Formats: sequence, C-alpha cells, structure tokens
Amino acid sequence: MLNGIRVLDLCDERGFVAGWMLAELGADVVAIEPTGGSPARRLGPFTGNVEDPEASLQWWAYGRNKRSVVVDLESEDGRATLRELAQRADVLIESETPGRLASLGLGYDDLSAKNPALVYTSITPYGQDGPKSNWAASDLTVLASGGPLWLMGDDDRAPVRVSAPQAFPHAGAEGATATLIALHERNKSGLGQHVDISAQQAVTLATQSDIVSAALGDQPASRFGGGINLGEFTVRLVYPASEGHVSITHVFGGAIGPATVRLMQRVCADGFCDEAMRDKDWIGYGGLLLKGTETPADFDEAKAAIAAWTSSMTKEELLDQAMAHGLLIAPCSSPADVLTSRQLAARNFFVDQERPDGEGEVRVSGAFARFSEVAGRTPAPAPKIGQHTHEVLDEWAANAPTFPKPDETLPARPLEGVKILDFMWAIAGPMTTRILADYGATVIRIESLSHIDALRTMRPYLNGKPDIDQSGLFHACNASKRIMSLDLAKPEARGVVEDLVRWSDVVCESFAPGKLVSLGWGYEQLATMRPELIMLSTSLMGQTGPLAKYAGYGNLAAAVAGFFELTGWPDRAPAGPFGAYTDYIAPKFCASSLLAAIEHRRRTGKGQHIDVSQAEAAISFLAPELLDCAINGNSATRAGNFDRHYAPHGVYPCQGDDAWVAIAIEGDSQWQALCRVLGDDELASDARFVTIDSRRQNAALLDEELNRRTKPFEASKLEAVLQEHEVAAHVVLDSPGLVADPQLIAREHLVARGDQGNVIESVRTRLSRTPAVIRDGVPSLGRDTHDILSEILGYDDERITELVIAGALE
Repeated sequence: MLNGIRVLDLCDERGFVAGWMLAELGADVVAIEPTGGSPARRLGPFTGNVEDPEASLQWWAYGRNKRSVVVDLESEDGRATLRELAQRADVLIESETPGRLASLGLGYDDLSAKNPALVYTSITPYGQDGPKSNWAASDLTVLASGGPLWLMGDDDRAPVRVSAPQAFPHAGAEGATATLIALHERNKSGLGQHVDISAQQAVTLATQSDIVSAALGDQPASRFGGGINLGEFTVRLVYPASEGHVSITHVFGGAIGPATVRLMQRVCADGFCDEAMRDKDWIGYGGLLLKGTETPADFDEAKAAIAAWTSSMTKEELLDQAMAHGLLIAPCSSPADVLTSRQLAARNFFVDQERPDGEGEVRVSGAFARFSEVAGRTPAPAPKIGQHTHEVLDEWAANAPTFPKPDETLPARPLEGVKILDFMWAIAGPMTTRILADYGATVIRIESLSHIDALRTMRPYLNGKPDIDQSGLFHACNASKRIMSLDLAKPEARGVVEDLVRWSDVVCESFAPGKLVSLGWGYEQLATMRPELIMLSTSLMGQTGPLAKYAGYGNLAAAVAGFFELTGWPDRAPAGPFGAYTDYIAPKFCASSLLAAIEHRRRTGKGQHIDVSQAEAAISFLAPELLDCAINGNSATRAGNFDRHYAPHGVYPCQGDDAWVAIAIEGDSQWQALCRVLGDDELASDARFVTIDSRRQNAALLDEELNRRTKPFEASKLEAVLQEHEVAAHVVLDSPGLVADPQLIAREHLVARGDQGNVIESVRTRLSRTPAVIRDGVPSLGRDTHDILSEILGYDDERITELVIAGALE
C-alpha cells in the first residue's frame, strides 16, 4: 500500500507502534538504533523469560517488517549519517523529550532545511509545548492525566489500568494516522511539516466523551468494576460464567434496549426469573429508574438473575447463545483463548513467522486490515541490532528519491478534495471519518430518524438533559461533517444514494456484514458505478468467519480481544477497560488504512475494498502478551497496577474523597527521591525496598506502606514536588480535573461549538503547516440535507419536494 515510502524510525517504546503500522502498510521503515540497541529491546516479556535485547517480545511484536541501522547520535559522524539519511527520507518519527534532537542539530527545522519534503513526526507524553511538555511520564501517569484511569476499576479501590501498556500504543497509532495525512498533503504541495502527537490527548478518547461532562453540565461517570456508575444505580457489564467471565451490554433505550428484552426472555425461558421480570419495560427502563417507578433494588434483582443464568454455562456456550438469539454477550478471553479463537482461525488471522532468534517459527497476529488489491503477506521478523546497517546505507545512497515540486499556493487543508460518503454509526466508524473531516475531507453522513444512531441517545448531554441533538458523544464523533437525513428503507432513497456514490471517492460503512450487499450496494455493485471507489467496511469481528454477524459494541470486542481479562485485580472479577474500548483503538487503524488506500490509488488508479475488524485491530495493542503466551506459555491475566519494569508502580490515595496520584518509579535514585519527598528515612533504608528487584518482589507490601504515607498529601502538591525531582507522577484526573488541566488548556483540547454552551474535544494531532479546522455548530439531525441535495447533487426544488413527500428525507 505504501510501496516506496521511506521512514526513519528513531522511536523507543513510546512511539514504535507508529513505525510498525507504517511498515505493516508496506513502507520501508528503518529503525535507527544506538549502539546496544533501542531501549525498547530492554522491555519484557522476553523469550524464555531471559532478559536479552535480542529476545524482547515487545521488540519482536513492534519491530517486525522493519530494518535496523545502528547510528550513534552522540557522535558527529553519527549525526552526519542521520542527516544524509533524512535527505532521502519521506518521514522521520521520533519520541525523544521535546528539544532533545534539536539540541543535536537534528530537530525539524534542521532537517527540513535540507529536505523540505520531510514529514517529521514527534510522539511525546504531553506534546511539544505547554506547561507539562517536559514532565516525566509513564504509561500509568499518562492514563491518569488523560482521564481513562479515573474510570477503570472498582469504586472501593484505587483506579486500575490495563495490565499491558496502552497509552503509548494509542499515541503511536495517532502518529501513524497524522503522518499519512501529512504525506497526502505533501503529494500536492511538495512540502513536509512537523507532526506533534501528545499521548495525553490521544488517550482522552478512551473516556468516551466523559471528559466533557463537567463542561456540558452533565453528571460525570465514575468507575464501577465491570460496569458504569450512574449515581444511585450501576450498569453491570461483567458477569460470571461457569469457568470465567463474560461481558454483557445490559442497558436500555431504543437502540440497545431490544437486546436486553431478548436477554431477559432467555433468562426466563431457562428458569432464572419469572415472567413479571421478563416483561418489564426494558427499553424504557432507564426512564423508569429515573422516575422511581423502578428502584435500584429492583434493578439489582434483575442483575442477580442474569448472573445466576450466566453462571450455569461456559463462556463458549454463552457466546453460542449470543449468536443464536441476538444477545450482546462476549467471553472475557485470555491470551490463550485469543490464540485459539475459532473466528480468528477461520479468518487466518494468525500466521507462522520465522522467529527473530532463528529457533523455528512462532504464531503471530496478522494484518490489522485486509485490502482487496493487496495480498496478505507473512511479516518479516524483527531485525537484530544493526542487521541492515550496510545494506540500507548503500541502498539509500544509491537511490535518491524524487519528491514533488514545492507549491505553497494550494489549499491549506490537507485532505481538501477527498469526498467521503459515510454510512457509519456508533463510535469507531464515525470517529474514523471525523478525523478525516477535521483535516478537510468533505464527509456526508447518512442517518435517519427511523433508524437513529445509538450515540444520539447516550450521555453526556448538554445540561444533563437527554436530547438527540445534544449528545456530547455524538458531537465528538461527527463534528465537521455534513449531516444528511435519508431513510434507506424508502425506494426513493435509492437514486439519492447512487448519485452520492458517483460523487464520492470513498464509501465507509459499519452495517452488519452483508447488509449493504442485500440492498444492492455492496462493494462490487458500487464499483460498477464508480470504478475507482475505495470502500471501508468495519465491524466487530470482520466481514467473514463464523462470528461475522456477531453484533454489539466495543466493550464486547474488548472482551473477545483480551482486554477485560487483563484489567482489574487478581482477587476479583475483571473490571474491564471503561466503555466501548475497541472503539477508541479502531478509528486510527481504519483512518490509516483508508489513507494508505488513497495513496495506493494515486499511484495505480485502482480503488479497493478494505475490511477492518475492530477486534483484530485492537489485538495489536496486546501483541507482546500474545507472543508471551505462544512462546513461553504465559497466559497473562489482570495484575492490578503491578508492572514488571517499575516499582513502586501504583495509584495512591491523597487528601480528600476519591483523590489519587499515580506514581511510577523507574530506578533506585527515583525511589530515594520519593522517600525524601515523603520525609521517610526509615522507608528509604528498608531492606525490602532498597533495590528495584527487591521492590518488585515485595510490591504488595510496598503499596501498603505507600498508601499510608501518601494519604496526608494534597494530590496536586505531591504531583508537583515529585515532578520537580523528575519522578513520573500525575493526579488521576476526572472530568472536572480534565476541563481545568493547564496542559489541555494550553493545547486547546476542548473547543466550544454552537451558541448553547456545547463543548467538544478538538483533534488529537497537530500539523504545523496545515492544521485541522473543526466546523462550527453542532451536527443536528438533517442539518445539511437540503444543501447536499441542491449544491452537491444539483437537485432542483421539484425533485427535493418529491423526496420530502415520499418521506425519504426523515
């Protein structure tokens, strides 16, 4: 897809997912490593559980398809080598502390002076500017700063992260997407630019717009293990099976409530509740709870009946129930379960790859997207340190690329001229197209009052009042788009859709697999109208396989992909990441895939069909854990906030109600600094905690000691003094804290839209020369219908009136 694109990857673990994604899409990605190898190579798990830079499964997972060149940037010769390579590169990606490479004469300004076409992408915890830009950070503290950590875990314990790093994979995926946007623009202007990625901003997406609750005047959510706490009642999302756990989307409303009706019918049919409970108004049950017609105790009784029913079956039996009866149930899969998934096996998702150590082959996850014009390939193993140094230096020196001629007179929006017809719904699909709309693509979103998007019925709402045009989550996913009402069930809508297809470059859809084909609008059918058409289909499990028609939301895909099993405390049921977790991962993979297909069409003239499974894309964020299971037999599970590289590593209480600070100590000097801040010489000299190895071995005891010692501190003051000592620490921010966060304010992360007090999140990426522009106003139902019909399709008033009379525009 990206054949001919040259990428220099200077990233450690904080950004190497970006280069991995570009390599998966076919770019020539060269990892620039210091003597001794990238710091990422020192991260476990390791093959054979033996620490070795050539045996890191983190490196094996995200170094594949790359080539390795050793360059010593501390020497002038090394810096000269990098400058020469940068003159022949399309992209450079780095994850150094802001200003570090500039101090070596390797910053964006330095390298772009010699190669104006260079796209230079920087991935950091907090971005290139703002009061926290140089703060010490870790996966845990970034999650604390961006909001997801506040929402994960049990309400009677500290917030808890996924027991596999997530913050920087989110940032890396954002980096890959933004890099491709900048490359698309460069193909027109001939000019590169600086792409600035903040991991903090990247992970705010995983709050499912709860970040804006306080700004909108709605009640913020709070954590509730395996569910959502909404004041006096809780929505439970995790239930026991006979040999594990399952996730159930047990909620109400017109969009999701019918599945709850079907669930209660099965619970009753199997004898676990009576007919009176079965026949409650499960679609309107949320309103009954708010009115007091139904009480929290009544709801608890229903949840207990469901738990008794699920406990009577295995995870696989419950999945069969879901497929047979249209229930929103998913198994909480372990890494071992993922490796043996019947769905993934049917789609040949896992492939055999040569092991980097040469000791045979290993099963690895396959491509995160399937392209009809490009055959799948067996990924090349991660390189050894410096394996390709001479090969790359000779090859790049002999083959200087030809860059587009610079032209600064073109439109300032990178994707201007790209036309997208959007049949997406819920979060993952619409957020994909919002990314593209913010950067200038014309996106026409099709929806109808007769089949309303579930997001319009989901919190947070402006002033806490449910209204289909005032959902902050819907606004977040659909800002910058043109919104059109069109009832696809009406025969008169067919001609409108087909005219829009002829207008479009790209069609995006997230219907159940096969639905558009049944309507006569599958890819093969649409390509007869528009031969160069690119079509993206995204669904939970993909377009093929025994679970292709499995319906649901990102919380269910997260359970299937392994995230629930890895989130929570070892002595309790899974807490699960908050909300529809795979919906926060998939948009970056969908957008990157679309942009790669657009680049492929630019070179070849060919359109194609792209199939993205949310579950498969999200599995990429657990690739090291799957390798650990496949190679070492270690099927990871939830481990609280324990980390194999940091100690202490946890979330500790401070003054006040539910006030917490996340702390991650990397070395012994940082440990001594923490003890000084706490004013505790006794703790500093305790033999159980003197070295990082002893602290890891006594992690539970260490947490107990720290829980007592941090409690007297005000969280923000403890955070500040620890940062002064270069210790990674951050207050765990809730919605009010996020709205007031000085770093997010400095980065203008929240923006007002419309004149009623609506607030949405801005883009999560920055392009220095062609920044995103978010359309003003809110995406109300049918807002742009008339303009689309008249201005884009050229319909006259008579034709539009006929559509109105037929009810096609409702």
